Amino acid sequence: MGDSQRWTINSGSKFEEMAGYSRAVIDGEWIFVSGTAGFNFEDGSISDDAAEQARQALRTIRTTLEKADAGMSDIVRVRVYLADRADVVSVSKVLGETFSDPRPTNTTIICGFAEEVMKVELEVTALKR
Repeated sequence: MGDSQRWTINSGSKFEEMAGYSRAVIDGEWIFVSGTAGFNFEDGSISDDAAEQARQALRTIRTTLEKADAGMSDIVRVRVYLADRADVVSVSKVLGETFSDPRPTNTTIICGFAEEVMKVELEVTALKR
């Protein structure tokens, strides 16, 4: 591998500025996407439905990957963070509709979030082919 250049992508989330992080870090062929909640960063809205939050998070991730000249099929790892165990099936179905072979690895964790409206956060790692 030749010299790799590290660069970042920001999405306009208020949390990125406040907490000092990037939506994604690109290092060579690797793309590391921060935990992405279901906020629409254009208007600040968020659905009260966990599955729709997952869909919005995936839209943000897709846009981020496109800026890094990659796509959803380049994702090799997904970490799913959920506030409520009851949302595992609905969010898993959204992921099942999104990914096809070769599907990424997946870890799902039940946890709390900084903002009560958040039900889902998705973190992905991609490797450009």
